[in-house]
Amino acid sequence: MDFPYSRLRRWPDVEADNLQAHDATDALLVERALSLGIDGREVAVIGDEYGAITLALTDAGLDGIRVHQDLATGRRALARNADELGLAGFSSHELDASLLDGARLVLLQLPKALAELEEIADAVARWAAPDVVLVAGGRVKHMTIAQNEVLGRSFGQVQAKLAERKSRLVVASEPKEVPVTPPFPVTAQHDGLTLVAHGGAFAGARLDIGTRVLLGVLRAEDSPLGPGAPAEQSGPGPIVVDLGCGTGALAASYALGHPEAQVVATDRSAAAVASARGTMIANGIADRVAVMHDDAGSELADASADVVLLNPPFHLGSSVHTGAATRLFEAAARILRPGGALFTVYNSSLGYRAEVTRLVGPTEQVERTPKFTVARSIRR
Repeated sequence: MDFPYSRLRRWPDVEADNLQAHDATDALLVERALSLGIDGREVAVIGDEYGAITLALTDAGLDGIRVHQDLATGRRALARNADELGLAGFSSHELDASLLDGARLVLLQLPKALAELEEIADAVARWAAPDVVLVAGGRVKHMTIAQNEVLGRSFGQVQAKLAERKSRLVVASEPKEVPVTPPFPVTAQHDGLTLVAHGGAFAGARLDIGTRVLLGVLRAEDSPLGPGAPAEQSGPGPIVVDLGCGTGALAASYALGHPEAQVVATDRSAAAVASARGTMIANGIADRVAVMHDDAGSELADASADVVLLNPPFHLGSSVHTGAATRLFEAAARILRPGGALFTVYNSSLGYRAEVTRLVGPTEQVERTPKFTVARSIRR
């Protein structure tokens, strides 16, 4: 098979010389699937970052493949790459029964988090066909024995294959009986705030350290917009956006402390969005916080927000790359009205102050711990 992997793009995700839209694991998973001769309508693909697996199989003649991608950027890249290559015949789903019902083969790009893998494995054992085979793959340098152990909780047979091209496949079969209650989502209490988390949500139901620091600053602020900001608001209350909301800790805390605010929580991760929606329900504020699955707030209008809250990532997949934070800084600059405030927390070693000043506006440090810095930027 001669699929043009090199034509695939990551767009709208960050693109750079050291970031590709495919890897050897994609090719190994495709080759394994084609060797099994299973009908496309009985194939589900999970974790196909930019469509390399789905489109290669579709190009090979498989029709009716179901695919789940966690990231909004991945979903848009798949659609764009399919259009570019003139391919169709697949459908996108959430991680639920519609994705897996009747599936006899599930192809998985192994996630980084064991909790995410546990939720996926349980879902396959819970909803797929009784004779389903799960073929999971990853780059050898990122694979661990713990991943096999997690798969073993849901499958009777787990076998690692020999490494090829610095990637390896793990084949899981004989799904076990699943518990009545799925292992996810999980919940935890934090000083009057309930967090709900699915397996793929960053930090799970914990409050990560950076979020704790930013929450402390927000709770101490009399006026989040800061000195010199305009007094008028753009509606009955300030419009506050939790950009890259994760489990929704910042959005929920702000909404609980400022009932007059109009709060929006947005994240590109479907697992994060499902978690944030659960968090809002658990805290009784689902009717006051809008949760959106979106890429860098792209569906929010320009100059529509009074406050943006941001705890940016510094990884793209398994690569350390500041491009993800830069995209969110640019998004904050677009979303904020002139005079609006961006609150950012970041690892002090990253030194984002100059960049956020350039992209957003005048920036001051409002808190610094041994590890984290909180900055407030006023949109110029």
